[in-house]
Amino acid sequence: MAKPLHIAVFSAKPYDEKFLLAAATESMVMCCYKVDLNPMTATMAHGVEAVSAFVNDDLCRATLETLAAGGTRLIAMRCAGYNNVDLNAAAELGIRVVNVPAYSPYAVAEHTISLMLALSRNLPRAFNRVRDGNFSLDGLLGFDFYQKTVGIIGGGKIGRLVGERMLAFGCKVLVFDPYNVEVCEQMGFEVVDFDRLIADSDIITLHCPLTPETRYLINHDAIAKMKRGVMLINTSRGALMNTRALLSGLKSEYIGYLGIDVYEQEGSLFFEDHSNEIIKDDIFVRLTTFPNVIVTGHQAYFTHEALRHIADTTVNSIDAFIQGDELIHEVRRNLAG
Repeated sequence: MAKPLHIAVFSAKPYDEKFLLAAATESMVMCCYKVDLNPMTATMAHGVEAVSAFVNDDLCRATLETLAAGGTRLIAMRCAGYNNVDLNAAAELGIRVVNVPAYSPYAVAEHTISLMLALSRNLPRAFNRVRDGNFSLDGLLGFDFYQKTVGIIGGGKIGRLVGERMLAFGCKVLVFDPYNVEVCEQMGFEVVDFDRLIADSDIITLHCPLTPETRYLINHDAIAKMKRGVMLINTSRGALMNTRALLSGLKSEYIGYLGIDVYEQEGSLFFEDHSNEIIKDDIFVRLTTFPNVIVTGHQAYFTHEALRHIADTTVNSIDAFIQGDELIHEVRRNLAG
């Protein structure tokens, strides 16, 4: 029997370890570490041919150089996004990169709509009132989704699932996505340009990747073009939104509701317990003081089904690497970059 392949798994919480160990084959030994992967911790993978990383790990050139020097030849991302990986450096160093392109899009779509519903009916405030014995309805006035216009930025699988469900609420659905026009139109969505979407939508939700073109897509100028009282939802990537612009929009009441599961500086906050610490990110703390804002800690993907799929896809990619088979989820560098 061939010698098992050791895999160094970074940013591994107990739930990650549970699902990965259940999915692993006899040809794999999972070495799980709670620490993030970065230039300082990359030495922990010395002598390990495959590394698994997550959404907030820092796979910059320095990290990759250390990994390559230690013998790493495969990085298996346990997420869809790979904007935190220097793909050009990886290619130069002979490191292949795979991801999990679609882990339970239903989980993210359903969490997105959960944020919309909770905001539209003031559920956090109502819940806390009842716990205190306060059954007053003052300040809890909500609104119907019926006949509202929902703008979806990004018409991929998750965006389309959200659109389907908003149609069922009786909403008009606008989509901005130049790459999925035909399928979106077939599903009953109206495909429009970005300016039309932000101007006409009562609710705007983001479901697109983070690229140089989409970074800070929601900024001061964009917010100024929106309907006063608009609801903004982001379960995609934190840096799609300029947080300072969000604060200004909330204070001016241009933004009536904000629901985010991601934050542009989440790396030092999310996935950890900071309840006994003083959070030093003043912008984030200010954001959480608004009564019309809900922040969840990157949990949109967090379901049994999604974690099982992430583990299975990650293990299948590593197994294909071991066997010398095609890596169907391989991501490659931008040749123009």
